[in-house]
Amino acid sequence: MNSLKLAWNIKRHGIEMTHISKGSHIGSVLSVSDIIAVLYADILNYDPKEPNSDKRDRIILSKGHAGAAIYAAIAECGFFDVEELKTHYANGSRLSGHVSHKIPGIDFSTGSLGHGLSVGAGMALAAKKDKKNHKVYVILGDGECNEGSVWEAALFANHFRLDNLVAIIDHNNMQSLDFCDNTLEITPFSEKWSSFGWNVKEVDGHNHDELREALKSVENEGNKPTLIIANTVKGKGISFMENNILWHYRTPQGEEYDAAVKELEAVKPCEIHL
Repeated sequence: MNSLKLAWNIKRHGIEMTHISKGSHIGSVLSVSDIIAVLYADILNYDPKEPNSDKRDRIILSKGHAGAAIYAAIAECGFFDVEELKTHYANGSRLSGHVSHKIPGIDFSTGSLGHGLSVGAGMALAAKKDKKNHKVYVILGDGECNEGSVWEAALFANHFRLDNLVAIIDHNNMQSLDFCDNTLEITPFSEKWSSFGWNVKEVDGHNHDELREALKSVENEGNKPTLIIANTVKGKGISFMENNILWHYRTPQGEEYDAAVKELEAVKPCEIHL
């Protein structure tokens, strides 16, 4: 499946999953869908038949509240039956609201923000010590970067020259109940990461060509960790959700659900049957 088709499927599943479960975070799911689609379609080394293969690339969704996006991606990629997505957030389901390592293909349970990069840095250091060739990818939210643990991990990664570590920030400029800079100013964002010793790239987080090029060029960046700032729109793809803070916690129901599905169906790529 190419990345555009996978991104559409992630968004469509995300709308359905949060609708059925009355779960939150559809705005975050939509903003990160293109990033996740490019990773799984074009970048990551993995085998759904051997989800614990030692050769696989590791991926950590540090902004674990957008877990529906990862669940949808790995289901579409063959890790488990897509029908199970309908159990998301239900009592007794293994598809918890925040992403869980109980699912094949999930390397670390997240949701308590600020932990993913530290774990990813540890995995990357272990890989270097064991002379392994896989990479570690960590997806963070921009609001998550308020956490001091993120910056401790950033220092650690530079100190140990973890060029096998790639962090991607879903930079939609919103967190929880407000815009990021109204909550705790993070600008200038790129300069902060550069000063911590990282290679920094900035791309349109919904442009698959830009994402793909940035992720594939990591090999040529020397002995530093890489940070990709992916500029995104919260709620991307659904006009009334875009850049609207309500859709961090709001769930699509009734006429809003119908309208969201209609908008997605209008831009459905060819040869998708869902």
